[in-house]
Amino acid sequence: MKTINDKLVDIQGRLKAPKNQKNSFGNYNYRSCEDILEAVKPLLTEHKLVVNLTDEVMELGGLLFVQATAVISDGEKSIAVKAQAGINPNKKGMDIAQSFGASSSYARKYALNGLFLIDDTKDADATNDHKGSSNNKAWLNKGTPQFNNAKKAIDSGQFSLANIREKYNVSKEVAELLQN
Repeated sequence: MKTINDKLVDIQGRLKAPKNQKNSFGNYNYRSCEDILEAVKPLLTEHKLVVNLTDEVMELGGLLFVQATAVISDGEKSIAVKAQAGINPNKKGMDIAQSFGASSSYARKYALNGLFLIDDTKDADATNDHKGSSNNKAWLNKGTPQFNNAKKAIDSGQFSLANIREKYNVSKEVAELLQN
């Protein structure tokens, strides 16, 4: 009889979740949380497994974030992966519910990416340093209290560089400092 680990390894090896969504503004393709779920459902059914997604709103150093948990289970044993996404309640063009919802979707997508070993390093949202963007975000500068808080949050695993970029413009130099 296959263990839950054996079944997950099979799903990770066979899952194909193409980037069928198009961001016309940034001119790149991406996959959504829904795309991943749609692609994995037949494999879950085949192995008699279920996936549950939950969110928890948290705060660290004055920054709000959503922590999503993706759990795969066979009814007896389970495996869980967590991911976080910052919340900007003042995001231009969004009301508070939309801001929380966008962060939830982002965190859920990356929890699923972790669970199913989906590599998004070539996604524009994973590599875009937002230089030249016309937004109202402040630049994160090295040596500032904000930089130190961001560094601590990344080092502790509570935030990713992508989460920090939701709140600040981050230069390539500062990004490298945050990740080292």
